[in-house]
Amino acid sequence: MADATLVLIRHAESTWNSERRWQGWGDPPLSERGLEQAQALARALAGEEIDALFTSDLLRAIQTAEPLARALGRQASPDRALRELDIGAWTGLTREEISACDAPILESFSSGDFHVRAPDGESRDELRRRVHERVAELVRAHPGGRLALVTHRGVIGILRPGWRPGNAEWCQIDASQLENS
Repeated sequence: MADATLVLIRHAESTWNSERRWQGWGDPPLSERGLEQAQALARALAGEEIDALFTSDLLRAIQTAEPLARALGRQASPDRALRELDIGAWTGLTREEISACDAPILESFSSGDFHVRAPDGESRDELRRRVHERVAELVRAHPGGRLALVTHRGVIGILRPGWRPGNAEWCQIDASQLENS
């Protein structure tokens, strides 16, 4: 992979984050706190050199990217491939609600098994393939560039295993680190 740098940004707090609901491909907006977090993030990253800004096409990521795009003087490009893991039938439910109807699957899912999927959802292995393919395309299209991706915890976990960012937290990684993941 080319020598691009990825700035990985988790979306700000959504209304469902504040209610501890699982989101997946659900599309709740940012909460009031999330809107404030997005503004603070934009101020924090305003001086960064970013060559291109991409965002998941889900509302919480788009709303996080909007003030950042203004601060950077860039257009944010929504990208469906940067969506969170599709959790199917669990979308909008709390952990307790999921456990009440799908306890064995939730237990396997929570263990980190990459092949388990929520009913009507996708596996983490499918997420990994989707994300790696798209990020590789973006890096090839911007060799040596610094690319900001406003996305989700699951996507970030694929790109930087072990890091569990809070809302509106960010880090950067060298894209060449993704070759062996």
